Amino acid sequence: MIKNTGYRKLGKTTSHRRAMLANMATSIVLHEEVKTTLQKAKEVRREVEGLITLAKSGDKLALKNAVADKTAYKKLTEVLAERYAAREGGYTRIYRAGIRKGDNAEVAIIKLVE
Repeated sequence: MIKNTGYRKLGKTTSHRRAMLANMATSIVLHEEVKTTLQKAKEVRREVEGLITLAKSGDKLALKNAVADKTAYKKLTEVLAERYAAREGGYTRIYRAGIRKGDNAEVAIIKLVE
């Protein structure tokens, strides 16, 4: 019997998946845009929105534990928390970017909204 786990496994082990999503979330915070597969974009959206919500709440210790990169931490606290102070959620947008030629995977671009 198939039961929903609440997240996508993406064909990776737990440690690989966690590390990949953390790295992608850091890249989105730093560069504000990442090109990846659609399924990975849908999963990393949860991570990024959680980080921005933590930055807005002002809990710096929890945010420091969640983000490994110092420059990403600084950008979250100084830039993104102020930018999204009046916004209740929905900090990212996913655009479909076609199909990847090599393996026919759906490609998407995930961006931070203005």
